[in-house]
Amino acid sequence: MAVELLVVHNISLPPGRFGGGVVERLFRNEPAPLRHPFLELLDGLRVSAHFLIERDGRITQFVACGARAWHAGASAFDGRRGCNDFSIGVELEGTDFVAYEPAQYEALAQLTRALRAFLPLRAVRGHSHIAPGRKTDPGPLFDWRRLAGQADLSADWLP
Repeated sequence: MAVELLVVHNISLPPGRFGGGVVERLFRNEPAPLRHPFLELLDGLRVSAHFLIERDGRITQFVACGARAWHAGASAFDGRRGCNDFSIGVELEGTDFVAYEPAQYEALAQLTRALRAFLPLRAVRGHSHIAPGRKTDPGPLFDWRRLAGQADLSADWLP
């Protein structure tokens, strides 16, 4: 199925903590290097994303763009259910309550431009837009206009 949608998420593990490699280990289905009550809730969870953008702007790819990642869950876009089937998932290291770093916006803009050059993308949405009521990310502090300006996106690309 053609990849038409870029979905922006946020993640921090444990919640509110950045760095430490815990997110990477989750996406590689490896045990967490530290014990934390929240991380115990994730035991056996199988999730993935195509890309992770850390606070310093470093991008790590976990899933090939032509393969399905398990990032969207129960979701819909333009009347089509199952966004995992036709989307690329990008996780920003962050939370709904902490502003994203300039390096993350620049990395996301560069990645968006690169993906647009090779895939038939037609929209960028947050997880909250494709799973309303169930998800809130990338959160109220995510600056959609900033992304549009840096990634050369017209208004019809954004929510």
